[in-house]
Amino acid sequence: MIKERLQYLRDYMRLNNVTACIIPSSDPHQSEYVATHWQAREWISGFTGSSGLIIVTLDNAGLWTDSRYFLQAEEQLAGTRIELHKVLKRSVPEHLYWLRDQITEGSTIAIDGMCFSKSQYDRIKKILSPKKITINTSVDFISEIWKDRPELPSAAAFSHDVKYCGLTRSEKLSQIRDAIKSAEAEYKLVSTLDDIAWVLNLRGSDIKLNPVVISYLIIGLEECYFFIDNSKLSEVEVGHLSDDKVHIEDYKNISDFLSKLDQESVILVDKYSTSISLYDKIKAKIKQAKKAIIPHLKGTKNEVECDNYRKCMVRDGVALTHAFMWLQSELKQEGGVTEFEFARKIAYYRSQQDHYHDESFDAIVGYKGNGAIIHYKPEQENCDTIANEGVLLVDSGGQYLDGTTDITRTISLDEPSEEVKQAYTCVLKGMIGLSQAIFPEGTTGAQLDILARQHLWSSGMNYLHGTGHGVGFFLNVHEGPQSISSGTTTRAQTPIVAGMVTSNEPGNYIENAYGIRIENLILCVPAKHDGFLQFETITYFPIETKSINFSLMTKQEINWLNDYHATVLQRLSPQLDETAKKWLAEKCRSI
Repeated sequence: MIKERLQYLRDYMRLNNVTACIIPSSDPHQSEYVATHWQAREWISGFTGSSGLIIVTLDNAGLWTDSRYFLQAEEQLAGTRIELHKVLKRSVPEHLYWLRDQITEGSTIAIDGMCFSKSQYDRIKKILSPKKITINTSVDFISEIWKDRPELPSAAAFSHDVKYCGLTRSEKLSQIRDAIKSAEAEYKLVSTLDDIAWVLNLRGSDIKLNPVVISYLIIGLEECYFFIDNSKLSEVEVGHLSDDKVHIEDYKNISDFLSKLDQESVILVDKYSTSISLYDKIKAKIKQAKKAIIPHLKGTKNEVECDNYRKCMVRDGVALTHAFMWLQSELKQEGGVTEFEFARKIAYYRSQQDHYHDESFDAIVGYKGNGAIIHYKPEQENCDTIANEGVLLVDSGGQYLDGTTDITRTISLDEPSEEVKQAYTCVLKGMIGLSQAIFPEGTTGAQLDILARQHLWSSGMNYLHGTGHGVGFFLNVHEGPQSISSGTTTRAQTPIVAGMVTSNEPGNYIENAYGIRIENLILCVPAKHDGFLQFETITYFPIETKSINFSLMTKQEINWLNDYHATVLQRLSPQLDETAKKWLAEKCRSI
């Protein structure tokens, strides 16, 4: 099937004198996760990971993806004649250097201009310029050959109550307009879906597990223009938007609207999130904001959001308590439990909690070697059965009206080996080290990253993913502007500020053997000394102690773990029956 699709694509490329076609994972909004309509890279290659890019030439095809998906990509690309290229440094566009070597001078390459940002287009052009290539941004070969391509999503949008999010739509717009004025502009174009959802206090289900609505937004100094399929909005919602001077426009009219803006006006455009096709339509004076306005506002949670987050995390911990109790009971029976079944059971127990909306991503339930596949997703027809031996890694999260959760726990189902204990303890020490950090204002995630890795490094171990990502508030589980990682990306170089919620998730992975990761969410708060910050752990669920090599732990680390478990027990117990309280008390027992 994949070979046939590649052949169909190459036939269209030859008809249009195109030498190569680049197919990304993104949509016109540069989303990490995309609606099925835009899952072109997955359709043409069979690779289902959330991150990756494929280049098809008339003779070769290659897929580039990062370390989270190496094992998965090898399995899914087998037999397709698509070569896997492992991306070790995201900042280096190796795929473009590969393409430069593949094409002849004067060639034409094709991209869907709606799915490539202005920044991405400029980089392609710069690297391939020695070959004097032409970049055709107006063709969409995939639509020509994907005959049963899904339609654009049409689910209804709904309001996100201010009692959860803390700020009204008009208050948020006022903050953004102040930034627009400071930049000496009249408009701001917003393409990113989570930013739009945050600004307008709207949520939806256009993308699986991401409560966003396919749309564009142009914010003016007095009025806004919201480009959306208006069938998604109720009359009541349209009225509320109108009260805030937000005018509804058809989603497909965004290009024409931009082309008709006053040429003397100044519009703020983010070249990293605006498609090259839209960028080229703008007739107004374009200005790049010095700072990503909305991501910084959105990423810094207000007091209402922080308080709601803590409440949400209690309910999430209650759900996980019931789920892991269920697993422990089921494993006493013959037959075991499949990875897929346990993922479903976690979602079920979350669904019994107040304000639950959905999962925040497909649960990673990785038994033994599957735990080493960093973004492993068990399928009903293709997954392993969990038994009373080996290591189980469980990474899951929920979407609630009052928060988004993301938590990983690793448990040993029998007596762990010394090798597992060594790795587990180094991971735990790194997680605790970052949790306890006190740092001056202005400190970046890149500066903090070593706190999570130092003990692994000293034992000759490492992990190739980031240590932490920002987390949305009833929004995308991965969001900026910050991250904790060792790279030189903009997110890694962004200072961590009070109000940011970030994951803390060091790990260690041994191919075909096991994966170990421990993850909590941490909220940045002021420290006792002026000008300093620290982290408050807001995830409440016990960390396994059976896999700890206590000879490697300091007294301070053991005290932190005991204090954490005391907090977990105190927060969750009032929501549990006596059986669950007893189970939790045993898991939180002081060591």
